[in-house]
Amino acid sequence: MAREFQRGHKAKISDLTAGTDLYVGVSIAGPGLTFDISCFGLDANEQLSDDRYFVFYNQPKSPEESIQQLGAQAGDSESFRVTLDRIPAGIHRLSFTASVDGAGQMSQIGPGYIRIVAGGEEVVRYSFTGSEFSTERALMIGDFYLKDVWRFAAVGQGFDGGLAALLKNFGGEVAEEEEAPEQQVPAQATGAPGFAPPPQAAAPAPSFGAPAQGPVQTPAQAPAPAPAFTAPPQPAAHQPAAPQQQPVHSAPTMVGPLTTPPAAPYGQPPHPPQQPGPPSYGQVPGRQPGYGGQVPPPAPAPAPYGQQPAHGQQPPYGQQPAYGQQPPYGQAPGQVPGQQPAAGAGLAAALQPYKEAPTGARWTPQNQQLMRVDLSMGGQAVLARQGSMVLYQGKVDFSYKGAGFAGRIVGNATGQEMQLMRCTGRGQVFLAETGAHLHAIELQGDGICVSAENVLAFDESLQHEVRRIEGHGIPGGALFTMQFQGSGTVIVKTHGVPVVLPVTPTTFADSNAIVAWSAASQVIISSQVRLRRNAYPGHSGETVNLQFRGAPGNFIVVQPYEV
Repeated sequence: MAREFQRGHKAKISDLTAGTDLYVGVSIAGPGLTFDISCFGLDANEQLSDDRYFVFYNQPKSPEESIQQLGAQAGDSESFRVTLDRIPAGIHRLSFTASVDGAGQMSQIGPGYIRIVAGGEEVVRYSFTGSEFSTERALMIGDFYLKDVWRFAAVGQGFDGGLAALLKNFGGEVAEEEEAPEQQVPAQATGAPGFAPPPQAAAPAPSFGAPAQGPVQTPAQAPAPAPAFTAPPQPAAHQPAAPQQQPVHSAPTMVGPLTTPPAAPYGQPPHPPQQPGPPSYGQVPGRQPGYGGQVPPPAPAPAPYGQQPAHGQQPPYGQQPAYGQQPPYGQAPGQVPGQQPAAGAGLAAALQPYKEAPTGARWTPQNQQLMRVDLSMGGQAVLARQGSMVLYQGKVDFSYKGAGFAGRIVGNATGQEMQLMRCTGRGQVFLAETGAHLHAIELQGDGICVSAENVLAFDESLQHEVRRIEGHGIPGGALFTMQFQGSGTVIVKTHGVPVVLPVTPTTFADSNAIVAWSAASQVIISSQVRLRRNAYPGHSGETVNLQFRGAPGNFIVVQPYEV
């Protein structure tokens, strides 16, 4: 039975199916609207670094055919075949999108969906309607993304602009219309490919095909035409085969500038003859270089250390001019001679490293100290520390989130009280606090223990409660922490870059430096207090430690800082 996903839901592919040869079907329609349905193969930076992994109507497959566009079939407006174990290592995300071709908006569409079929059975489906969108003209529907293993996320995020704007958002370039040659559409064969849904119900469904939908076809009906990427029929014998056109300039041509050696000063002989060295690449030994291959003059001897070059003499290649000396005419300060200046110099280039990180997920780190959450994805509120918002876009409401009378009593008694605000609406909120390092921890039914002091924000869907750690020989007799459990994301803040260690029977951590640990770990307080210490002045300062035990797979997170 297929799992019904809501916007923002995620799951491992291995939890949905054991197969890696998957069928992805997309259904989207609206009155008087036509759509372009595509798949973007993105790198680790969520950019289209290789245009060959933009699979759409004009490029129906990737080079190794790990992503193939199959066309409309089995009730789907568009379908794809994705073979996960053949996707190259440089591809970390497959984003399935739909954009309006022409006039129209996503608010005009009817009920639609994206579904995954494996072994002839539908394993997951995410449904959406036009009421969830407004003036957007494109839609990011769902993603396959690599996070230690391949996972699937129901995105459902609208995007202003059409296919061209979506392509630019992923770092691609839109080709000019006059430069795009008309492509010959190959003749379609009459046989359907082996992995497509069978045209007749009597034939068994293939292991990776999509289950047929709608009425059963009778044998008298003609089979559906094959997709456009099937092999065309062989030409007739009397028709000569068109010669294959070789690409022009298959590799870029590197042209060196013609440099004229400077003339010798008046009264000085020209440069002395040099001993012949090994010939350069492509030059015949014993032959003078051809046209444009001037013999370079000898490099001037560098000035002694700490001494400026003589007037009119340039510093050696790769060496910066001395303090107070102007660089040669036409050369920018700090530029290495012979090297082209960086493109896009100016204000835009200076701000480029700090621009907003690509989106596509509910929680997106902008840098180590700033986290962005998209409230329009997932359809649920976010609880964050009061005052942690530094910027927001869209229609966002902030309200006080009280813990109740009993919650305040428990929080004050245990030191685990959190002053929270509730963020709702359709927009993006940027969160930060005192420059702390932020880490997004995604929970999928498991749990984690985090001190309230180290929690910045979390999804409201997560269950949280105060957990007591029993101990003897310490003030108060116990320690306390917050335990989060369920499906959602919690944002943990640390002082500096933390370290994650596996739990072993000999794992100890300082109670003032521990940040979080897996909820399944067994925690035992180990006190280093000794009665005979009273007879000696001072102590080591390491009085209370936590000892962790548990099955393999448990972990602890420790920061390089003691609270």
